[in-house]
Amino acid sequence: MAEEVYILSAARTPVGSLNGALASLPAHQLGSVVIREAVARAGVKPEAVSEVFMGQILTAGCGQNPARQASMGAGLPQEVPASSINMLCGSGLRAAVLGAQAIRCGDAAIVVAGGQESMSQSPHCVHMRSGTKFGDATLVDTMMIDGLTDAFNGYHMGITAENVAKKYGVSREDQDRFAAQSQSRTEAAQKAGHFVEEIVPVTVKTRKGSITVDTDEFPRHGTTPETLARLKPAFVRDGSGTVTAGNASGINDGAAAVVLASKEAAAQLDCASHLARVVSWAQAGVDPAVMGMGPVPAIRKALSKAGWSASDVDLYELNEAFAAQSLAVVKELGLDSAKVNVSGGAIALGHPIGASGCRILVSLLYALGRAGGKRGVAALCIGGGMGIAMCVERTK
Repeated sequence: MAEEVYILSAARTPVGSLNGALASLPAHQLGSVVIREAVARAGVKPEAVSEVFMGQILTAGCGQNPARQASMGAGLPQEVPASSINMLCGSGLRAAVLGAQAIRCGDAAIVVAGGQESMSQSPHCVHMRSGTKFGDATLVDTMMIDGLTDAFNGYHMGITAENVAKKYGVSREDQDRFAAQSQSRTEAAQKAGHFVEEIVPVTVKTRKGSITVDTDEFPRHGTTPETLARLKPAFVRDGSGTVTAGNASGINDGAAAVVLASKEAAAQLDCASHLARVVSWAQAGVDPAVMGMGPVPAIRKALSKAGWSASDVDLYELNEAFAAQSLAVVKELGLDSAKVNVSGGAIALGHPIGASGCRILVSLLYALGRAGGKRGVAALCIGGGMGIAMCVERTK
């Protein structure tokens, strides 16, 4: 019989804006912060960790295996192996899936899983290995080419959102209303202190001394559909475009991590305060041109494996890559929008791509606790035409 998997703890950094408060820290240092905190919250001894999985997309120039750097930077001993995971936007949740799989098949007892990203530190690069015999050498933005450009069609992720908007009839007005709602929910959550418990403050050294960053800096309080309506389309400029900087997710920095354990390991820790049980997960593929619809088949598969219906779920955390795809996914699945992203999503909070998969899992776990809910689903669309989802159930 497969081993049950429990989530003992969860933590995330604040989400920083592009070139914002966290920009001076490389991704692995942000990862170290959350690994150290998640392990401490779980009451786990560093040497008891079997393995570490950390998602990261933008690894150019970051040095060998950033996950290993994050693990050792967090104080985990050298005997604990670590792997860096790249499933684009789904990487942080895929890391959690890999950890759960390792535990279920008996290869591990305690796993740290999560994601880390510094989009601010992603470099520009040029291929000089064979030399440039004549003319200019062009620098490539690795954030764009490795993180935000569809490899099959050669266009920005924003175009895939335009494709979804056209195919599923999502208007500009609908997108702006959704984006304003995300901002409003996040503003209310921040003012109520809902994120305080899940966030671990980050110390940043500056020329004027050290500062503590403990609040998400990307949200724009006071955003309304009317203010969003003033923004020009960002990707299609022939008069038919609907996707703007205001109804799309941000470019951000951050990290998140969870500690997973087998039932036996949790019992030995006397860990009565574990957050949830991992019930099921699933991945799926779709047309890369409408990659934003990836969560639809992934969620359906995960719900089927869990033996749940969509209405059995108390809360959903669905990554808001774009308002267009978020609305289309909710409509296709027939979800109650009041259960989806109750504290806002990536349009307001931001989307540090390698970290977002675990960030939404962390936020889901704490939201379930606040609401007294039992069942939750975390899911993301993934560049290249995929989706990933995980079903969790609070046991306390």
